[in-house]
Amino acid sequence: MNNSEIAELFELLSKLMDIHGENAFKAKTYSIAAYHIDRLPMPLRSTKREQVAGIRGIGSSIATKIFQILDTGSLDLLQQYLDETPQGVQEMLQIKGLGPKKIHVIWKEMGIGSVGELEYACIENRLTRYKGFGEKTQQNVLQALRFYNQNKGYFLYAQIEQIVPMVQQYLEKLFGKAHVLNTGQFRRQLPTIKELEFVIEEANNNIKPKFATAYPPQLLEETENQLLYKLTNGARLRLYTGKKNRLTQQFLTSASEEFLEGFFENEDLELFEKQIVQSEEEIFNDRKMSYIPPCLRETKEIIAKAKNGTLPELIQVSDVKGAIHNHSNWSDGNNTIEELAHALIEKGFEYLVISDHSKSAAYANGLSEERVLQQHQYIDELNKKLSSFKIYKCIESDILNDGSLDYEDELLKRFDLVIASIHSNLYMQEEKAMMRLLKAIENPFTTILGHPTGRLLLSREGYPVQHKRIIDACAANHVVVEVNANPHRLDLDWSWIEYAMSKNVLLSVNPDAHSIEGLEDIRYGVLASQKGGLTAAYNLSSFSRTAFETFILEQKRMKQS
Repeated sequence: MNNSEIAELFELLSKLMDIHGENAFKAKTYSIAAYHIDRLPMPLRSTKREQVAGIRGIGSSIATKIFQILDTGSLDLLQQYLDETPQGVQEMLQIKGLGPKKIHVIWKEMGIGSVGELEYACIENRLTRYKGFGEKTQQNVLQALRFYNQNKGYFLYAQIEQIVPMVQQYLEKLFGKAHVLNTGQFRRQLPTIKELEFVIEEANNNIKPKFATAYPPQLLEETENQLLYKLTNGARLRLYTGKKNRLTQQFLTSASEEFLEGFFENEDLELFEKQIVQSEEEIFNDRKMSYIPPCLRETKEIIAKAKNGTLPELIQVSDVKGAIHNHSNWSDGNNTIEELAHALIEKGFEYLVISDHSKSAAYANGLSEERVLQQHQYIDELNKKLSSFKIYKCIESDILNDGSLDYEDELLKRFDLVIASIHSNLYMQEEKAMMRLLKAIENPFTTILGHPTGRLLLSREGYPVQHKRIIDACAANHVVVEVNANPHRLDLDWSWIEYAMSKNVLLSVNPDAHSIEGLEDIRYGVLASQKGGLTAAYNLSSFSRTAFETFILEQKRMKQS
């Protein structure tokens, strides 16, 4: 092990000690040692051991640890801190501008344990509530996080969506618009995406020279009919190449293996690849079935529905009439309730449901009982000014550790509706998670179960739950299940939407907006819900204002009588 590698170990030890809040002088000692070791003119491995302790900035204690590193390749004390530090917290050290002291606050005081959670906290405007984190610092952290995420293996759909048009335009410029088709994971509307994929009706030998620019992408793989590049922004670009019909290639590359297996059950796939078709619709017409959009090409079961003409009429963004689950500056949102209302009126919405955080969410400036009543009075005053638009009183109530909701029943009954969500003690065993969720679902004041698994895509898996039991419980207790539209969540996952509808459980595509800009996330919730076959009839936020009011009254009659 050379001097630089030894120095890196001591520098990491110093940072981890700071993250854990250890004695600052002790941590600094290891940082100073790293500085001097890295600048030594001679390698430590060939230096006489009796001389090492006398080197400036080292001393006998550091020398002993250097010998352990040289002899074993590791350092016990460092390993101890590594074992006690979550991987997600260690990963934060790679974020530019985030020093150990700030990471200590993020982890120990904010309770954030991963890079994804940290990005989400920035979006929710949570960092500014802590000492040393002003608005500018929060924005810098968010910018650094987004840059970091661009260089990881997977991307959120929302991140890829910003890149795809630029890449497609570039490819069309190189090869002609008629020869380039978007395909793959993005076309299937998957929540997370590993690669941008395009069909290029051109041979490899004609494609590669056109990428030989001043800043060429890195060629990672090449086969007879594929090229895989790594772009300068970190994204991977897969090109399906060759002179085969581009529409048959697009079809074959924008569906799951399971779907294709069912689709070509008794057909010769090689023969299909040689066919010339004028449209994807022609492929379905030839098999006497309805056109299946790419977002539904995941399972074999959808093929039977296409054959018998029972494909769902998928929800569209225009079907969403109200914005349910939004946070204002009364808790951790950026905008006033009135600003949110006027933004929605301009977009053509019929109603707004304000659901600020409840009192247990201290990190999010959760509302005390007194502030709840003040907010209700304020909403009443605003509604007097609005004629064809209405603001509804809601709360995103924390599901507490024992499964109960924040606030006493007398206050809960004052809300038009209640969204029950878990925000604390997220790293639970299944038994604990199920107990909390089921008890909250059975609470007569719960209207909607918010982000049911607590997941954050690419950063937090979410607590383990038995989805069928949760959905069955919601059916029995007339509870709506949220499809949280924030692109970091998209929770409930699309794969459980069909089961929920089969149990007559309403879903609700909700933005969980913390700003006017966050209202646009409704679109991502709709795209994710389309994969599950969600229809407007089963989406609560697609109810007209009149139907929504009827729903609220019926809920109160059934659940609180």
